Amino acid sequence: MYRCIIIDDEPIAIRVIKNHLSVFTNFEIVAECNNALEAMPILAKEKIDLLFCDIQMPQITGVDFVRTLQHPPKVIFTTAYRDYAVDAFELNVVDYLLKPISFERFTKAINYFFELETAQPSSSNSESTDSATREYIFLKADKKHYKVNLTDVLYFESLGDYVIAFTTNNKIVTKERISHLAENLPREHFIQIHRSYIVSITKIESVGPGFVEINKKKLPVGRNYKPQLNKLLLNL
Repeated sequence: MYRCIIIDDEPIAIRVIKNHLSVFTNFEIVAECNNALEAMPILAKEKIDLLFCDIQMPQITGVDFVRTLQHPPKVIFTTAYRDYAVDAFELNVVDYLLKPISFERFTKAINYFFELETAQPSSSNSESTDSATREYIFLKADKKHYKVNLTDVLYFESLGDYVIAFTTNNKIVTKERISHLAENLPREHFIQIHRSYIVSITKIESVGPGFVEINKKKLPVGRNYKPQLNKLLLNL
């Protein structure tokens, strides 16, 4: 069950979000707040998975409020203004919904949230340490386990229940979910750019509008993964 907070100074806007969200059975609305300050003590003491947040509100804007949070939940901004979109996506938000919010557009935002949840790697300290120091992985294919040096990997491509590992020398098809594979890769060396692609950062040759190029092949960048890729580019 995903726990949510709705922040909006317009009762009608809150009602629309509640109505849309009621169709999905795996969400619980923990609180409805008329401004961001009301949400602060709730976020401090409750585990919140998703925050629906208006932008133009009294005291502090939604964008500035999210900036103040040290460990913010995933955020979907809901607003009547387009002007804050760039600032919003710099905060790695799930989505930016313009009012009036149609159910179809709301559903897309929820699907983006689900994608991020299933793709999110484990935060376990032991797993993080293991993946950070790992130099290779074993992939099962043809009734054997193949040792694959991570420095040889170009990228991984998901095909349903299977993943293709493209290396500098060959490719290996293994029965594996890409979300599970992501948990076992060192995050400083690999980045997920799409629900179907994880790429080696050192093998990226160029980045264009909506794609990265590796070994002369253009791989798509999913909308939800663009902020993470942009952050990487800024830190290079």
